[in-house]
Amino acid sequence: QVQLVESGGGLVQAGGSLRLSCAASGTASGINRMGWYRQAPGKQRELVATITSGGTPNYADSVRGRFTISRDNAKRTVTLQMNSLKPEDTAVYYCNQGFGLGFRFQYWGQGTQVTVSS
Repeated sequence: QVQLVESGGGLVQAGGSLRLSCAASGTASGINRMGWYRQAPGKQRELVATITSGGTPNYADSVRGRFTISRDNAKRTVTLQMNSLKPEDTAVYYCNQGFGLGFRFQYWGQGTQVTVSS
């Protein structure tokens, strides 16, 4: 089992920055992928960015060049630095960690609200 706790959401003006952090705890171990997903009102949850335990990142086209994902394997944390925020980035952001073949064993945090005002 894995528990994920997010922090760092809030309200920011367009063009501003926020930093989201997620700390993992629990007994699961091995090759894994951590990441962030988001869900805006009335929309499906979508991938924002992921990073493997080996450090390979992957970004959604909508955030590439503005957001940076990083992780600290020793501290079991993942961070999302969000710059040049836009109103369309407004959503609940969820931390995710996946294990196993295809990262099919998924764990989720409770989510943190990010609101970008125009």
